[in-house]
Amino acid sequence: MSAHGMGPVLVGRAIELAELTRALDAAPGAVLVGGEAGLGKTRLIREFRSVVECDRNGRMLVGGCLELGSDGLPFAPFTTVLRGLVRDIGLDGVAALLPRGDTGGLARLLPEFGDPDTQAASAEERARMFELVLTLLERLAESGPMALVIEDAHWADRSTRDLLSFLIRNVGTAPLLIVVTYRADELHRSHPLRPMLAELGRVERVRRMDVSRLARHDVAALCAGILGHEPDHDLLDRVYARSEGNPLFVEALLDSDGTLACELPESLRDLLLAGVQRLPEETQDALRDASGGGTRIEHRLLSAVTGLDDATLTRVLRPAVAANVLVVDGDGYAFRHALIREALHDDLLPGEHTRLHTRYAQALENDAGLVPPGRLWIELSHHWNAAHDATWALVSAWKAAADTRKAAAHAESLAMKQRVLQLWDRVPDAAERIGADHVEVLREAVRTAELSGEFEQGIKLVTAALREVGTGPENAAVRADLLAHRGRMSFDLARPGFIEDLRTAVALLPAEPPTRARADALITLARFGRLIHGTEEAREAARESLRISRALDDRIVEAHALHALACVDFNYSFDYSTGGMAGEGGVWLGRTRDIAEESGNQELQLQVAVTRSHFYEGAGQHELAIAVARAGLEQAFENGVGRTRGSILASNQAEPLVSLGRWDEARAVLSKAMEQAPPMSIRTSLFVLSGEVAVGHGDLAEAESWLRSAREVTWRKTQDLFAALRLEAALRIEQGRFADAVAAAGLVLECPELPDDARYAWPVLTLATMACAELRGTGLRGTAPPAPAVLDDRPALPLLAERVAALSVQGPLQEAWRLTYSAAATAADGVLERSAWDLAGAAWRDIGQRYNLAVALLWAALAAIHDGDRDAAGVRLREADDLARELGARLLLERVADLTRRARLGGPARPGDANGASLGLTPRELEVLRLVADGQSNRDIAKALFISAKTASVHVSNILGKLGVTSRGEAAATAHRLGLFREPVS
Repeated sequence: MSAHGMGPVLVGRAIELAELTRALDAAPGAVLVGGEAGLGKTRLIREFRSVVECDRNGRMLVGGCLELGSDGLPFAPFTTVLRGLVRDIGLDGVAALLPRGDTGGLARLLPEFGDPDTQAASAEERARMFELVLTLLERLAESGPMALVIEDAHWADRSTRDLLSFLIRNVGTAPLLIVVTYRADELHRSHPLRPMLAELGRVERVRRMDVSRLARHDVAALCAGILGHEPDHDLLDRVYARSEGNPLFVEALLDSDGTLACELPESLRDLLLAGVQRLPEETQDALRDASGGGTRIEHRLLSAVTGLDDATLTRVLRPAVAANVLVVDGDGYAFRHALIREALHDDLLPGEHTRLHTRYAQALENDAGLVPPGRLWIELSHHWNAAHDATWALVSAWKAAADTRKAAAHAESLAMKQRVLQLWDRVPDAAERIGADHVEVLREAVRTAELSGEFEQGIKLVTAALREVGTGPENAAVRADLLAHRGRMSFDLARPGFIEDLRTAVALLPAEPPTRARADALITLARFGRLIHGTEEAREAARESLRISRALDDRIVEAHALHALACVDFNYSFDYSTGGMAGEGGVWLGRTRDIAEESGNQELQLQVAVTRSHFYEGAGQHELAIAVARAGLEQAFENGVGRTRGSILASNQAEPLVSLGRWDEARAVLSKAMEQAPPMSIRTSLFVLSGEVAVGHGDLAEAESWLRSAREVTWRKTQDLFAALRLEAALRIEQGRFADAVAAAGLVLECPELPDDARYAWPVLTLATMACAELRGTGLRGTAPPAPAVLDDRPALPLLAERVAALSVQGPLQEAWRLTYSAAATAADGVLERSAWDLAGAAWRDIGQRYNLAVALLWAALAAIHDGDRDAAGVRLREADDLARELGARLLLERVADLTRRARLGGPARPGDANGASLGLTPRELEVLRLVADGQSNRDIAKALFISAKTASVHVSNILGKLGVTSRGEAAATAHRLGLFREPVS
């Protein structure tokens, strides 16, 4: 029997199998296995299973994507995986692997876990389900290496692709290998899998594997496996020429008697059908019937469609199984290769095609138990549509839309609703049949489009619905709802007209009597309007929503209104007596927090965590910001919303880490957040912070790349626009492009009244002013001839000063920027004032910003040099040097060395200047040795350096060998004796 069929020997795939085995040994990770149809990807996976389960004593879970036209079944391969796992370890065994035994979150994948909520699944519930699947897989992998294989990803539905991408991006340290197979020849230019593969290919620990055609000697071995003896030279030549090395073609070309099937046509379809045609006629009929049910079909369903009883069907199919056209798969059958099914199905005449799918639909309607729960209506939708029955295709599509909505498969639900809309005019009584008129279907499709992120389509659907909805007062609520949807989606697509839609939505809803609908519309206007437009409109909208909530006695709406008010009137002044925001904003935020805690409302609690961490960072309370964001992030993951709300909190955790110079920690947080494919609304923050870490480390090319990414999504709000300009100004200064750094402030000058202006304007204006000093020749470089500092051909300094004069100063962080600006402006006027830079340095020291402190010390040292006070300059340079070394700020360290050299200050040798190079230690090994000397375990080292414990162990072993010692204690003693590390700065 063929080695690429069910034979014991795998032909021509030793390299691929070895690569999969190496990936398993190096897990966690993922391998994307592509190749044209018939190259033996499935056979390779079968052989790999023996490696996983026999050689490595691990576990493999396999699920295949199903092909049902363009519809697909949401999460189908994961349903298969879970069903197999339940068979292996039982429901209780699965529950034992999940936090608090919470299997309910998986009910949308497998009904055995409970009855999913009948309401539409929210984005948070969907994210929670994703997190549970990841947790389950990682817990399974704790007992040994594990492989999750998803086959035929070219047929994957949108939901399956989303979950698969999430798992690959977020797998932690457990030895879990994810293998994805797909047909490369199916991936046409617009195929939805193409961008996913491209994105995943850039993820660390993901490798691509292309399965190629067999060489001639491999075809010879394959023929020998099929025939049971070596083929003669002539036969091999003909088989190799005809098959072109495709194993499936080789199998189809060879007859069991050892001759070449010369009568077969050239195309694969004809080859495959020729093999089927050698079977008995009744078997061929049953196979043609089976082809309508997909690659795999349940025995009971095929029995119902064919009209054959169990015994007769078994007898009829036995020749197909013996010929390896069909393989037994659990309680059903699978075609040996999907192309066989496709060839059979495509060979049906139009009338046969219609009648076959009608029989499938009728069989399913007569007995819903023929398919697993949750699949009935989507399969009926597929079959009635293929049978060209517009009425029942519409009805079943509407019911399928409800089922897919419950499963949080929003993209598939949208496709079903669009089918209803496409068929509407062909079904005269459509509204009566589904219990909803055309406008309601459009509104449902709009809601689903927003949930699934299909904003362009959603806006078109809104526009279509608005054309049908009358403009009378009786339709005001419907029009307002549609406009609110369009406004939000327009905002996400960066379309400026969003605010007009939100305003109109509010205007359509009467103020009396007070309604929840108007309160919600007002809160939406306040939330989105404050980000770009003036705050007065947002403030009044929030106040009115607060009045409505109190009139309705609705505490949750009241909390949202109070939160909106606090955000509109954000105040970065820190109240040391309460540890929170000063003024009315602090009172409103405190009340919101109280209601959130008292009600247990998770959404409100996370909103408060986002706002508090944002406030603490803006107020210069970096440690508090980290603590609040970290706790909120943990809560977000516990509640299954790590990808949504958690991504915002990850940004809020990373920002203070960047401010404090804890760049490696920040990079780890940012990397994990970006791997989750976060919403577009927060990507700019992640990009900017990543760029600032790169600037700090001196990786300017990387910083430039992050800046390019940040520029793509910077229009929305001050936090995006000005933060990107902040990164640009800092980067241009490090590149010595001072005029460009000044130019970066141009948009800040043009946009003086954006919300949250001062927090984000101060850094850009200050950096631009420092660049003016460099251009004047009174900066840290001081080597280039002076050049004019201009903006739009006007002197830059007066423009910057005018903008600064209108800025408020709230909290210690903004005060530190103000003092730095003042010192820089004096330098740009040609005067270096040591006291001004010392004041700025003291402000940065008070809030723990070591990088900005080091920069201020450098400028203060420069001023001391100009004053002729070399001792004062030396003191400041030594501290700046210490800080730069602690931070790993390469360019800052070079600035210190350059200024020291130019001033001929020299400098005493330091024990900490030893770098371990003379001992043969690499920089990474020196980092590990530093932690060893601090008494850290391998697990602690791994956590601190974001590596695996195994890698830490390898580093420690290498260090012991290079130092010629036998224990960690001896290594630590040697490091201290040689003075490799200075005492930590308190």
